[in-house]
Amino acid sequence: MRRFGDSPVAGQRYTFRPGAYVILPRGDDLLLTHQSTPYPEFQLPGGGIDPGENAVRALHREVFEETGWKIANLRRLGAFRRFTWMPEYEIWAEKLCMIYRADPVYPLGEPTEPGHTALWMPARLAAHELGNPGERSFVSRLFG
Repeated sequence: MRRFGDSPVAGQRYTFRPGAYVILPRGDDLLLTHQSTPYPEFQLPGGGIDPGENAVRALHREVFEETGWKIANLRRLGAFRRFTWMPEYEIWAEKLCMIYRADPVYPLGEPTEPGHTALWMPARLAAHELGNPGERSFVSRLFG
């Protein structure tokens, strides 16, 4: 499986964190989330899979929390690994990031997760502006 970002540090303990993230196209644009803290970053909607939850259920929950949107027609595209510091949880994590594509159906309301704002961005711009190199790679492969 492809790895993006920093190499694991010898001797550093990492917490395994599976997560699911989704590319949500509408025309030439993507529905993204902008997370303001702990540092500003454009992201694909998604996040960690809670205990007892599967990736699809996690995506529906996370997309609603981060964008306020309902989604449908999920299709898994692939996965990648990252080794990173997660300041919001104060842990070093080995993240397994599963990437999906889905259709944004309609907004149900505003994002419910503090510090998140939903926005539309041209897919070609998102391929450069997303904060995570793995997410940028998947968007670039889909949209050039």
